[in-house]
Amino acid sequence: MKIISMIPARYKASRFPGKLMQDLEGKPVIIRTYEATVATGLFEEVYVVTDSEIIFNEVEKYGGKAIMSIKQHESGSDRIAEAVQDIDCDIVVNVQGDEPFTERYSLKSVLSVFKDDVDNNIDLASLMVEITDWDEITNPNTVKVIVDQHNFALYFSRSPIPFPRDKEAGARYFKHKGIYAFRKQALLDFTVLPMQFLEATEKIECIRYLEYGKRIKMVETNIQGVEIDTPEDLDRAKKLWK
Repeated sequence: MKIISMIPARYKASRFPGKLMQDLEGKPVIIRTYEATVATGLFEEVYVVTDSEIIFNEVEKYGGKAIMSIKQHESGSDRIAEAVQDIDCDIVVNVQGDEPFTERYSLKSVLSVFKDDVDNNIDLASLMVEITDWDEITNPNTVKVIVDQHNFALYFSRSPIPFPRDKEAGARYFKHKGIYAFRKQALLDFTVLPMQFLEATEKIECIRYLEYGKRIKMVETNIQGVEIDTPEDLDRAKKLWK
């Protein structure tokens, strides 16, 4: 299998504009993420895909590979699909640009599901990490996922799922970490599937795959890292980096 990584990078993030160009101990966040992804040694190629000349030029300045989007895109999947259209590959891994703590162990675990999937039953794979802090469970910025007995995703939500009507039932809560591994065809299919109301309501793009019957295999990890969505997250990332 030929495996590549694409890092979608928008400059105008809604909650924290320009966050990918914020300094993280001497380098912009997007460069830290790019270098961490390359350092895993799991990919034949790593690209940053962006609509921003600022980000494009910054990646090239550090010797990285960047692709400028041709069209405007609503989601990272759409942005990546345009970029990989003519690239020869089997698996595409989407690493979010605000994930500077991307590491090899978790990514290797995600990729392993495809090596065992001889019948091509898995369209996507992604990561989840157990969370127990109720503030995080109820935080709408934290996307939660519930799975079936074989760890295939049933649904993603910004609400607490499952709802704890019976707190003694033993429910576990999982945060979805924004790293996806796609079969290339599943990614290309995404761009021609219209957005439905569940995705539009929650503003979670991977719901579209579920609505159209794609199968998403979730892999549990215990590595949290820091996703930089807010200035407070950036402060936490700086402390952790040190």
